[in-house]
Amino acid sequence: MSLMSYGKNIGHSLRKMMETDPSFRSIAYFSMEIGLRQELPTYSGGLGILAGDILKGAADLGVPMAGITLLYRKGYFRQSIDADGWQQEFPEEWKPEQGLYLLPNEVSVQVSDRTVKVRAWMTELVGTSGFPVPVYFLDTDFEENDPEDRPLTASLYGGDERYRLAQEVILGIGGLRMLRDLGYKRLNTFHLNEGHAGFLTLELLREQGYEDLEKIKDQVVFTTHTPVSAGHDHFSMDLVRQVLSPIFASQLEKLMGSGGVSMTDLGFRLSRFVNGVSRKHAQVSRELFHLPGIEAITNGVHSRTWTCPGFRKLFDTAIPGWDSDPSRLIQALHLPDEDVWKTHQAAKMRLLARVMEDTGVELDPEMLTIGFGRRAAAYKRADMIFNDIDRLAEICSGKAQFIFSGKAHPKDQDGKQVLQRVIRASRKLAPALQVVFLPNYNIETASLMTSGVDVWLNTPTRPREASGTSGMKCAHNGVLNFSVLDGWWIEGWLEDITGWSIGPEPLPGSEDNRTEEDVEDFYAKLEKRVIPTYLKDRSRWVWMMKNAIALNASVFNTHRLVREYCEKAYGIAFRGL
Repeated sequence: MSLMSYGKNIGHSLRKMMETDPSFRSIAYFSMEIGLRQELPTYSGGLGILAGDILKGAADLGVPMAGITLLYRKGYFRQSIDADGWQQEFPEEWKPEQGLYLLPNEVSVQVSDRTVKVRAWMTELVGTSGFPVPVYFLDTDFEENDPEDRPLTASLYGGDERYRLAQEVILGIGGLRMLRDLGYKRLNTFHLNEGHAGFLTLELLREQGYEDLEKIKDQVVFTTHTPVSAGHDHFSMDLVRQVLSPIFASQLEKLMGSGGVSMTDLGFRLSRFVNGVSRKHAQVSRELFHLPGIEAITNGVHSRTWTCPGFRKLFDTAIPGWDSDPSRLIQALHLPDEDVWKTHQAAKMRLLARVMEDTGVELDPEMLTIGFGRRAAAYKRADMIFNDIDRLAEICSGKAQFIFSGKAHPKDQDGKQVLQRVIRASRKLAPALQVVFLPNYNIETASLMTSGVDVWLNTPTRPREASGTSGMKCAHNGVLNFSVLDGWWIEGWLEDITGWSIGPEPLPGSEDNRTEEDVEDFYAKLEKRVIPTYLKDRSRWVWMMKNAIALNASVFNTHRLVREYCEKAYGIAFRGL
């Protein structure tokens, strides 16, 4: 063997060791939910899917990261709709052994004067270059634990405040202890995806003797996603004293005072870097929390995951290397129009087949198809377009059809009422206008909708949509966005080029609920610009599709996102693979 070959072999072996040995990992990514694939129902919506996409992006780019979350044996919930249009919830039971590997490691945390043992299940994300990123799912459901403690990791966003607090103890404190037990001794960056894992700061304090707060701050990165104060976890100090160990409770009271614990405030106080998830969201957060140092890192989606099979094949042929460097999608401007249209129509037929299978409704593939799919919260205004159903029917009859999907949180009565109004409106409009609701929104449904509709609708109350990622998924498939100017769309919007806006540009300040103006603008643009372009100017429509891919998908992806975190938040020189 030559000296050169020997050196290459040694270098390869060293690289492989560094890729797999936990002691070489420097970043831990904590999230209350992580959505990776359909068969792992460990997510509720955008927050979890984003977390999964970031970890996939880290694997593609060779970033030395590990992810950690809870297991949720009962998932979030499985949805059905009753005869009155009201959401019904059922457990989404699944078997973790069918998709995850149970590790032998075990750690303990104190919850309400009891010792709770925690184990971890694992999966590994392998990037386009072969680099692995492990993801750990914490579990308390085994015989050694008290019957009261076994279900603590069973349900996502279930139970009362005590249950939620116990889960956050397990995630933050138990999660860090598990990583240490697994050999992660050199972690120097802990990324909190929202405040749910904030108690890991207490464990970091314990590790170094409760002395140097600045040392703790130097290790923590915090991302906030919620631009309204009501959306942030807050626990009374009485409850904290009941659930946490006495020494951790006393440390929290020293840090936060006797008025209780805001997990977001804890993240702000004990982080070296804080960011919002779009430029607008960072601005709103700076005003809301009176913190001028909140930075902006706009969300992105994992390109290969959210590009449908047809467009993957087209990009593989025409834009080699796009999935390892999505910025290359700028070249989509040169794709043949016929190829783009045929690929989109194939995705549309797959979606319409699913609609027929699940609802029995046969939609017209030649008709403009508008989609709306996301968490059903009142501020997202899924029912906004039905303010004047007679006018909507007049505009769309014989020209357009709608597909809706989404889940409301089981305790969100306002969100359930919005869903009910959508479903009741769909019944009133039939048969003049087809409006279909697909129940049980999940990764598979989202993939079909964000590639198969022609237009993606987004109607939140400004500025409550922190970023949103469904429209980014659409852009990867040439689906045009028709959206209120909020979140990421302010950055991605080019009128009549990448899509259309709804309503006026945002006003300064917090709440901007100009519903009448939004509704009027939606009806007017739908009638005079969106529908006529689709029906009468196919070449311009395809040109806009290519612009959406080239100008939006090339930017709003996790490769750009992870690079920004490396450069701005993690403080590591980005090398990629």
